[in-house]
Amino acid sequence: MTVQRRSILGVAAGALATGLAAACGARGRRADTAPPSGTAAPPAAANGPGAPSPAGPVHVAGEVTHGPRGVPQVALTFHGAGDPGLARRLLAELAGGGAAVTVLAVGTWLDRQPEMARAILAGGHELGNHTLSHGDITAMTPEHAYAEISGCAERLRRLTGSPGLWFRPSQAQHASAMVRAQAARAGYHSCLSYDLDSLDNTDPGPDAVVGNVLRRIGNGSIVSMHLGHVGTVRAMPAILDGLKRRGLKPVTVSTLLAS
Repeated sequence: MTVQRRSILGVAAGALATGLAAACGARGRRADTAPPSGTAAPPAAANGPGAPSPAGPVHVAGEVTHGPRGVPQVALTFHGAGDPGLARRLLAELAGGGAAVTVLAVGTWLDRQPEMARAILAGGHELGNHTLSHGDITAMTPEHAYAEISGCAERLRRLTGSPGLWFRPSQAQHASAMVRAQAARAGYHSCLSYDLDSLDNTDPGPDAVVGNVLRRIGNGSIVSMHLGHVGTVRAMPAILDGLKRRGLKPVTVSTLLAS
């Protein structure tokens, strides 16, 4: 079922109104999916990460793969892990280029580098959930998957006061029905996918990363990228310059979906 634009706008607007601050897997594309009719996920405030599963029907989170195609904005999204020094260098490049991005953090990375959560938010970016330990979430049992999602959410809440709006599954571009159910149980309305993979995690060199992004990017694109890779840092000035020349503004996912 395709996510209706009004649904997406409602999710982003609601998150922004409540002050919520807010890549990795197989390639490919799939249409956005939403919860089946009559089983919309409960609001995060009522069923936040770490809360027990509610009684009644199983709720399933939707999935977002891209934003509106009629607005010249894009979202650069980053797997949050790796060398904090490289992460800070990337944040400096983003600040210099006037870009706002979305970082989906791994919980164990936040355990080791708690200061990075504050640094990301201080730069005007948003922070989301990329599981506790970045295992193959699709292969996990439902309880294990829930523990991975809620464990990262707890760390985000402890460090920032919010679990973040977005959850991205680990080692998978798209969330399975089981994962979407556990994401909803943990309080997330939507799972965040992407429609453009930069392949920067394969370390192909900065020129290849630039080409992978700029050859296919367009209005509404959500791009999968990674912290902790030198090639990504070196590619960022050319990527931001290329976006500017094309009239594409890099914004957070929440901003993109509110367009």
